[in-house]
Amino acid sequence: MKARPFDVTLIFADMNYLKNIKIYLTTYRWIWVLIGGLGLFLGAEQLIKLTHGTNFLPLLVVLGAFIMPVTFVVFIYERLPLANINIRWVLASFFVGGIIGLLMAGMLEYATVSSLSPSGLLTVGVIEEAAKLIFPMMLFWGGGFRAEANGVLFGVAAGMGFAALETMGYGVVSLIQSQGDINLLEQVLLFRGLLSPAGHAAWTGIVCAILWRQRVEYNRGPLNLAVIGAFILAVGLHIVWDIASGLNLPVVWAAIVLLAVAVLSLLLLIRAIRHARYQLRRKDLLF
Repeated sequence: MKARPFDVTLIFADMNYLKNIKIYLTTYRWIWVLIGGLGLFLGAEQLIKLTHGTNFLPLLVVLGAFIMPVTFVVFIYERLPLANINIRWVLASFFVGGIIGLLMAGMLEYATVSSLSPSGLLTVGVIEEAAKLIFPMMLFWGGGFRAEANGVLFGVAAGMGFAALETMGYGVVSLIQSQGDINLLEQVLLFRGLLSPAGHAAWTGIVCAILWRQRVEYNRGPLNLAVIGAFILAVGLHIVWDIASGLNLPVVWAAIVLLAVAVLSLLLLIRAIRHARYQLRRKDLLF
């Protein structure tokens, strides 16, 4: 039998294949975060069902509440590769910003909101949207981050941290009220997780994008008409969202309203991201 000649090009072809795999793994990290999170969640779910151990329920709640928020933050982080932000600042905005925002919102709402009347929903919207801006405003004043992309990342991270912690609370409440119904818990986590990018993350991201843009491009402080308008828009979207999800509207109408608010919120966030990417290429604005 005649020996097959050794083809050196096959080695380089394999090397290019491995290089493509490396690029895919490092470029689309959000996919691996999502897959890993879902794998852990499903593993925890099966463990609870097999062992009937309620001590694993907190793990299920934490995983379910954080999978989508963390994935979305990583996704936005990868969409703005020139923002030059260390990931630790994004994580700080996610955890510290989320915790500060939720604590402040909880205290103020407890002190001021007595019912879910129209005035009560307005108060909730103003309080929560303002509370989520506390930590990003600290970075705005003292962090040295100038690009609009920085504002988008910090706003989305703070909003997602707030949403994740809020979802944990709703998950715990659903467990208590249903006396440990895991199926109901999963429905709550799935519903709130899928909608979270179009809610708190988008609203805070939009306001922070305008906040940073006004400083970079127009040398304006935080109190100007554009920022105030963006904040009012975020509060308005928040109120409509709460009306659709919290009041006794017909299911079809509630779904239509939620979908409309979600689409509008995401479109506005996408527009802010595109402008932030354009601004990053305009180095004359940043330096």
